[in-house]
Amino acid sequence: MAAFRISIPEAGCVSASKADESVLAAMGRQGLKKIPSGCHGGGCGVCKIRILFGRYRVGKMNRDVISPDEVKAGFALACKTFAEEDLEIAVVGRMRKYYRERL
Repeated sequence: MAAFRISIPEAGCVSASKADESVLAAMGRQGLKKIPSGCHGGGCGVCKIRILFGRYRVGKMNRDVISPDEVKAGFALACKTFAEEDLEIAVVGRMRKYYRERL
């Protein structure tokens, strides 16, 4: 079974993802609440992240909360993002401000 490293440098956080486990689920399984979440189904957009490095795939996401242009720019919803190799990600929105204020 493949396992991939998921890091959020601005939060000082490193997690491990099992094969076919979303980024959000992997972090939650390890008790790491570094990404805000809402519906866990790709509909609300609360868990929006930006993938900075690494190969991944995404599931179905609500296009009202994440546009095709954002997807092309590396944005995704953590609940619908699955690592295919080690990933480095950034949280967007309010949590990003939270991390910057504490660094």
